[in-house]
Amino acid sequence: MKLWSKDKESLKTVTDFTTGQDNVLDLHLAPFDVAGSLAHITMLQTIGLLTKPELDSLSKELKAIYKEMQTGKFEIEPGVEDIHSQIELLLTRKLGDVGKKIHSGRSRNDQVLVDVKLYLRHEIEQITLAIQQVFELLIAQSEKHKDKLLPGYTHLQVAMPSSFGLWLGAYAESLADDIVTLHAAYQIANKNPLGSAAGYGSSFPLNRAFTTQLLGFDDLNYNVVYAQMGRGKTERIMAQAMSNVAATLGKLAMDCTLFLNQNFGFISFPDELTTGSSIMPHKKNPDVFELIRAKCNSLQALPNEIALLITNLPSGYHRDLQLLKEKLFPAIQTLKDCLRMTHLMISALEVKENVLEDEKYKYVFSVEEVNKLVLGGMPFRDAYKKIGLDIEQGNFSYTTTVKHTHEGSIGNLMNDRIKKTFDAAVSKFNFQKVNQALENLLK
Repeated sequence: MKLWSKDKESLKTVTDFTTGQDNVLDLHLAPFDVAGSLAHITMLQTIGLLTKPELDSLSKELKAIYKEMQTGKFEIEPGVEDIHSQIELLLTRKLGDVGKKIHSGRSRNDQVLVDVKLYLRHEIEQITLAIQQVFELLIAQSEKHKDKLLPGYTHLQVAMPSSFGLWLGAYAESLADDIVTLHAAYQIANKNPLGSAAGYGSSFPLNRAFTTQLLGFDDLNYNVVYAQMGRGKTERIMAQAMSNVAATLGKLAMDCTLFLNQNFGFISFPDELTTGSSIMPHKKNPDVFELIRAKCNSLQALPNEIALLITNLPSGYHRDLQLLKEKLFPAIQTLKDCLRMTHLMISALEVKENVLEDEKYKYVFSVEEVNKLVLGGMPFRDAYKKIGLDIEQGNFSYTTTVKHTHEGSIGNLMNDRIKKTFDAAVSKFNFQKVNQALENLLK
């Protein structure tokens, strides 16, 4: 079944090629298509295009379809083009001509648009909750290990003292910034395109403000042409926000892979979280982090992949846009998987005590010794030169005591302020409003 069929069917080869993976990927959109349809028919009744009995019948059947989706048994039948066609088919089987009225004032174009935006809104909430769990864990681990020193590196050369607390807290604050960009994507996704039809509006007196309210959107995509142009742009902005999170997770994974290496030996994990070698019995491989690193690298390429799909398309709908789902939907699951596995690994992190007591890290304290001389009254450049000559002549002496007190340093991590910043960013999403609106619509 195709919503656009008339008296002739397309060649099966053409249908198969143009349908692509919609029968699988559209299952992600299924509950949101029901929600969008419920809002649309509720509005249609208010403008006289449906009677109250027709609205009641359609609503009852749509909610029955939604309940089937919740059981995991719902499927798109063979030969049915997409989720929109499947739902209309089910309604028509049950209600006859009344089922056919559900499409009045609507195009498959704005159905896809509203489904995708509702889906992205939902997934942003799931990603935000997963980020929040990782963030809270990083802050807790940072506090737990804040007094344990670690060498800091520049150019991958031993540089200055750091700490496990400073290292872990850095990634927590990175996630706090990532949440800001995710909220920007949420603001774009949280605008209602329904009623734009095929991209040029409708001669029916549609009440778009009403469907916006019913679906819990913050606002409308006002211009109907722009509502269609937003497809692809919305996904690209979402992908960019996801890529920021992926960059944070990928860098953390790289650090953990490096620090687990025997030549560093700063951290360890339980055997059950690492893998072995088929030939080398001593191996404890960081496969989880290596896969997180690789998957996050792929996620960072996603905005460019989406941009290449939509670049140079003129305004209006084009079938190229269908491929966006194939790029974005699996990537969302990948990011959630990476967040889940990062949480698992960091929750089991074990750190090595007294790392900087090893003499091979003695030069990490060179700046500390320079600063002691400066505090004693010596000009910085003279102090720098003296310590440099001491190192060259083998006369360098040092202590492992570190006294960093300024904001964000080893002795003053500012984790409470980082958490406050993160919590403030999360509070802007207002997920409760959205969830309440959908609950009211679907109950």
